[in-house]
Formats: sequence, C-alpha cells, structure tokens
Amino acid sequence: MLTKAFIEERKLARDSQFFMKTLAPTNSEGDLRFVLEKLGRLPSDFDRELLLNLLKHAHPSIRLLAVKNLGKLKDVMLLDAISKFANSETDTATRREAVSAIGRMRTPKAIPLLIEFLKDADPKVVLQAIRGLIIFKMRPEAQSALTELANHPNELIQDVINQELSAKTESKPEKQPAHPKSLDALKNVIVHADVRDVLSATPDESVHLTFTSPPYYNARDYTLYESYAAYLQFLTDIFREVHRVTKEGRFFVLNTSPVIVPRMSRAHSSKRYAIPFDIHPMLTQIGWEFIEDIIWVKPERTAKNRNGGFFQHRKPLGYKANSVSEYVMVYRKKTDKLIDWNMRQYDDGTVEASLIEGDYEKTNVWQIHPASDKVHPAIFPTDLARRIIQFYSFEGDLVFDPFAGVGTVGNAAAMLGRYFFLAEQEGQYVERAVWTIDASLFTNVSPKYLNLTEFRTILNKEKE
Repeated sequence: MLTKAFIEERKLARDSQFFMKTLAPTNSEGDLRFVLEKLGRLPSDFDRELLLNLLKHAHPSIRLLAVKNLGKLKDVMLLDAISKFANSETDTATRREAVSAIGRMRTPKAIPLLIEFLKDADPKVVLQAIRGLIIFKMRPEAQSALTELANHPNELIQDVINQELSAKTESKPEKQPAHPKSLDALKNVIVHADVRDVLSATPDESVHLTFTSPPYYNARDYTLYESYAAYLQFLTDIFREVHRVTKEGRFFVLNTSPVIVPRMSRAHSSKRYAIPFDIHPMLTQIGWEFIEDIIWVKPERTAKNRNGGFFQHRKPLGYKANSVSEYVMVYRKKTDKLIDWNMRQYDDGTVEASLIEGDYEKTNVWQIHPASDKVHPAIFPTDLARRIIQFYSFEGDLVFDPFAGVGTVGNAAAMLGRYFFLAEQEGQYVERAVWTIDASLFTNVSPKYLNLTEFRTILNKEKE
C-alpha cells in the first residue's frame, strides 16, 4: 500500500521510475492527488517534466497541486512556463497558486510578471502578486506599482498596501503602562456620570476589554432620542472614544438586538429598527475589525408574543416571529499585529491562570436564560458577561462597560479575577450596583463609587 513514508523513501533514493509511474497523467485523480499531497520538500534534481505535464490535466485540483509542487523548487528556469500557465488557467484557486509560485522564486526577473498580475480581476490573485513584490518594495518599479494600489477598490488590498508602505507616524502616550497593566485609578471604579464625560477624561489605550449593551432606542422610558439617526450617532460617538481608550489589538463586544417602537394607533404600523446591522458599518469605519457574531438564544417562553393575530387568521403576510435571540458582536481594535502578539505580552503564570477549563460552548449559538432586576428593566445575565470576559481577557485585565446599569459586568469581572471600570449616569442604577457587586470578591483593590469630579481628581493624581 502506498504511504507517505514510502513516497519519502523513494524520493531519498532518487527513484525516477517510481515517480514516472505514480505521476503519470493517466492515473486516477485520487491516486495522483495522494502522491502530490505527500511529496513534501523536493530535491533540487527532481524531474520537473513530471509536474509540468500535470499542468495540462483535466482536473483543476491536480493542476493546483502540480504548480504548488513546482513552486517548492523555486527554480527561475520555470518562470516562463509557470507565468504562461497562470495567464491561461481558468480555475481561480489554481491561478492564485501559480502566482504564489512565481513570487516564491524571489527573483527580480519576476517583478514585471507580478506587476501585470496586480491588474487581475481576482483580488486574491492580486494579493499573491503583492506578496511576491513586497520583498522588492525598495526597487522603484515595484514600489511605484504597489503605491498605485493604495486606492484599490478591494479593502483587503488597501489594508495590505497601507500596512506595508505607509510610514508609521503614530506616537504612544509618554506614560502609557505596559500592555497587561492598567492605571490604578481605573481599577474597580464605578463613575456616576455621563459616559461621554467619563471617556473624555480617560487616557488613550487604558482598557483591555469593553463589553456592553447600549440603551434601547426609544423602547423604554429611560432612553429617549430625537431620531434614530441621532441615536446611532450617539452610539458611534461613544464607541469611537471606546476605540481610543482600548489597548492595541484588544476587544470590544457589543450586545444588541432589533427593537420595536410601538405603533401610535391601530391605524398605524409599529416600527422595527435593526440596530445590530445599522451600527456595524459605523463601527468598522471607526477602526473596529469584525471578528465574530454570537447569537444569544433565550427560552421560547420568555419571548413577547408577536404572532397572536396570525395564530387566529393564518393569512399570508401577517406572520411575525417571536424574538428569542440577541446579537453579541465581537470586534477587535484594528492593528497589523496578530492576536498571538497580544497573548505574548503576558507572563506564563497569568496565561496559565486565565485558561478556560472544562466544557465550553463550541458554536456561536449560546443558549442562556435572561435575567431580571427589580430596579433596571433590561439587564443581561451574569453568565453572558462571564463568558465574554473569560474568552476575551486575561486575569488582571481591565474590563470596561460604558452603560453599566446595575453593574453586571463589574460583578462578573470581579468573580473572574479581572478589574472593572464602569460608567453609569442614572443614580438609582449606581445605587443598585453598589448593592449588587459582591464586596467579598475584593482582596487587593476595593470598589470605588465616584462622581465625575472625584474620578478626574484621582486620575490626575496618578498621571502626575
């Protein structure tokens, strides 16, 4: 039976007859695919013709694997053949692999060929050509071609070009703490004030994680806005400031759902607003990168009944679903650094202490029972906050909630060995939070309940 180990053995033995037989174009697609996938690193004297012949195979998967293996050889003598193949190939994935093979040759002779592929209609082909040109970006012809892509219509291409060619001009605050650290003045603090004022006093890159559920749009007595556009602009302004105070590459998690504003009379219709979908493009424009969509599903019995009329008449067009879900949208502050970089900022002890143990939800559908409170009409459950904090922060991190309500995020953060930083302008909710947050959870930094003046004072003292 043919195995990877046997193929490796024949390769080391320079058994040309074996490969002539196993890589013959007349072999079955499955057999060819197996051998091509198991070839591994090729010796410099491997017979190129065996792979070049397969570039004419009827199945695109064989052509892709053949050109991928040719690319491993990094043979400049193959440049012309692979370039012609890439230009004539109709399968998009195979074309991308061919352009990748050209780039891996790392020869200046490939520069004009790669520049031509920058004009390709397939953005992924263009990205492969960019990848090949980056190593020559100091050469005038390559730099000029790459610079012209700065206004390319594809956002991924724009990002790569900006990352590779833009000068790094941003400066960091002089007294900014190390990535895992946060200011003592922000630890375990509830500020009784308008969040806009709280954020204006908060230094850049102070927060590791923000998790919040913003006020509803005119669906409760405590949240009234002039218009839906004004409501979205209010949230955008807040979340722009959240972006500023968030550390590089860290997360912002937003819990929202569509809301219904009741109809004025039976002669009018109610209005449903798709808040999660309308706020999303505004967040990405700010500089938040979309990472994950999680659906929070509640038991059916907890949903408000919307289909009573339809239950009676069963007429088409009259159906309305009972809403049992909310959206938990996960964003990351845009950076050219991978998430691994953030992880490496922590010592081994902190990483070990922060590991998620036992079973966990493996899908993006979370079934969690809603919570209720005698003071606040719309709170999210502690279990939802706990999951978010566990998955998107380390022990000792600072977790922020700009619309803190009765302090659910604070309580969950304290339970998990994180610090909380909360803002809430409604006095009755702050009083409830003081009662709700478990004081026994605090050993190092006791919770502080401050007005805006007190908050600014202690913050200024630490910054001095």
